[in-house]
Amino acid sequence: MGYEATASASHLLGFFSTFNSDAIKDLTVYKGGMPAQYGGRLSSVVDIKMKDGNNQQLHGSGGIGLIASRLALEGPLVKDKGSFLLTGRRTYADVFLKLSSNPTTKSASLYFYDLNAKANYTLNARNRIYFSGYLGRDALGIDAFGNNYGNQTATLRFNHLFTDRLFSNTSLIYSKYDYEINIKTNDQNFRIDSKIKDWNLKQDFEFSPSAKQTLRFGANVIYHTITPGHVTASADAAVNSTADKTNYSLESAAYVSHEWAATDKLDFTTGLRLSAFSLLGAGDYSTYNAAGTVLATQHYTAGEFIKTYLNLEPRLAVSYQLSASTALKAGYARNVQNLHLLSNSAASSPTDMYVPTTNNVKPELADLYSAGYFRQLGTKGAYSFSAEVYYKQLQHQIDYRDGTQLRGNQDVESTLLYGKGRAYGVEFLLKKETGRLTGWLGYTLSKSQRQYTEINGGAWFNARQDRPHDLSVVGVYQLTPTWSLSGTFVASTGNAVTYPIGKYYVAGQAVSLYGARNADRLPSYQRLDLGATWEKAHQEGHRFHSSWNFSIYNALGRENAYSITFQTNPDDPTKTQALQTALFKMVPSVTYNFNF
Repeated sequence: MGYEATASASHLLGFFSTFNSDAIKDLTVYKGGMPAQYGGRLSSVVDIKMKDGNNQQLHGSGGIGLIASRLALEGPLVKDKGSFLLTGRRTYADVFLKLSSNPTTKSASLYFYDLNAKANYTLNARNRIYFSGYLGRDALGIDAFGNNYGNQTATLRFNHLFTDRLFSNTSLIYSKYDYEINIKTNDQNFRIDSKIKDWNLKQDFEFSPSAKQTLRFGANVIYHTITPGHVTASADAAVNSTADKTNYSLESAAYVSHEWAATDKLDFTTGLRLSAFSLLGAGDYSTYNAAGTVLATQHYTAGEFIKTYLNLEPRLAVSYQLSASTALKAGYARNVQNLHLLSNSAASSPTDMYVPTTNNVKPELADLYSAGYFRQLGTKGAYSFSAEVYYKQLQHQIDYRDGTQLRGNQDVESTLLYGKGRAYGVEFLLKKETGRLTGWLGYTLSKSQRQYTEINGGAWFNARQDRPHDLSVVGVYQLTPTWSLSGTFVASTGNAVTYPIGKYYVAGQAVSLYGARNADRLPSYQRLDLGATWEKAHQEGHRFHSSWNFSIYNALGRENAYSITFQTNPDDPTKTQALQTALFKMVPSVTYNFNF
């Protein structure tokens, strides 16, 4: 789908996935030992490929539901030579909100839309050109608060076949992520906005010297334009208008990766990636000491190189087939990340602040070690089981000093702390892929921690993303030829957060006293989704096919905490009360699906 600057991983705060299944042809997840062509982030890799579209005849599919509708069209541009694919989705909860008699609810906004497009054309036997694009936006607002965010990407790719063994892809990619927060009350009227914009030029080659070897190599360069935050306030607002300086940078990499089937049982994937990051002018950039005091400030002109970092990223993955049904795998990968997330809220949100690597903020590094056991079970491999352990060592981790205000802070780097981290765990997955009942059971036992000299007395503490227990159970049962039932149950430990443990008064105003960093947790998360699908029996010679889907999201009605905030009890100022925000208590839905 192309490189995105960054993105919220979901629509409507987790209710819908960012990825539209109507547009996806293939999805590959690399949890460890990822090939050298992937880089720029410390986590695992999700490689998504879009459908090309049918180049013979027009096809379509879609769904009309109570919550959202979707439509996908594909067909030939020129028969046998080119095709297109168009998909779109939109929710319309906002339409139903306007029917409310409550003025606050009636004026609220709650929707998202996204569009995917792809076209390809065969110039001749050795040359093909592709274009793909994505546009998505979420709007969330009620009463005095409004928040909207979105992503845009566009990719132009040229595929050239030099020989039957060597081909190349040349890609030009544009991406943009932005968000906006609006606050409008009697004494507050201001807007916060932020954006990340990238231009990415990639050149990839693939060479197959033999049936047992594949060599991939290439390079790319990305020009980043990052505005961490911009506050626009009215004259009578309690906050001041501020503008974080826009950061310009150049991120580039070159890689080589070799896949080799050494024997019928032993496979190797080795690779090396050289990454570089250069901070560019224009602007004033300061250098800070460990206490956050400015040591020096220097002005740089537009395009001037301020600081450059170079890093080598070796990769290795080994797979050994013990038998026809059993395999062992192991891997190592070093990854580098130059875009950093800052947040001092209790819950992840699309409004977290992103800052680039600078003369003070170093690239984050991660060394990931993993090993796994994989086995086919049952008659004809009806079941599969995998167990994988991992350990990740993190360097140059970033956090903030206690009491830091991120928004409107033009000197945010003076408030940052630098430390290290570690994450380790074991993942189990049992799948059943044949028969009337299919599905999987997955469980992860893990730990993610950070350590900073200035936080919690230098002791290790839970990272905000730490979730020791994560369980998912998915099942689909084919009840009859026309009816199928489905269920999904997910449960996990609540995210680590910091709660106040007391309060004191300054000039008559109550000030919260917070405990150790991330020593508390949100309540555990549990959700059961149920569904039933009726499919009309296929009629010979008829292209049109339809089905009905009936579903309940969060069927148990559990009020899972999205965040917990604290405020002075209006009835007793000596006490503090906790307020929990929960999203989507129970959502029933009916959808009519069709394809032709």
